[in-house]
Amino acid sequence: MRKFMVVLDDSRECLNAMRFAAMRAANTQGGVKVLSVIPPEEFNHWLGVGDIMREEHRERIEAHFEVFAKWMRDKQGVDPELVIREGEPVVEIIAQVTEDPEVGVLVLGAASDRKGPGPLVTQLTKSAGSLPIPITIVPGDMSKERLERIT
Repeated sequence: MRKFMVVLDDSRECLNAMRFAAMRAANTQGGVKVLSVIPPEEFNHWLGVGDIMREEHRERIEAHFEVFAKWMRDKQGVDPELVIREGEPVVEIIAQVTEDPEVGVLVLGAASDRKGPGPLVTQLTKSAGSLPIPITIVPGDMSKERLERIT
């Protein structure tokens, strides 16, 4: 089964990427894999404090994921899978799509401000030619209705 992999982070555009991935998966009998990356700089404290912070970060990710997962299950009939990795976000995203043969499309949300589409989109599009899968970039300010029409 082909899976749409989407990155879960704190960005506003993440919402549209999640919607797009779930709707495409539902319309193509695919699946959704949600990847969240914990950056290493968050745990440069003493070992015990770093471990506690890492666990709290994982709990926040899981709670955030459950909100999206409930919507995907209830509204789209898709049961997403969560993957949490630790490291530099771009490196971990590339590693996940390279290592996971189930992932068929990487879905990213693009910011709609004048500063550019966001760091993930900017960095990953530079590597797009060497990735084993295509990237779909979803505008962060696209309406839900428009997303429904194009998926």
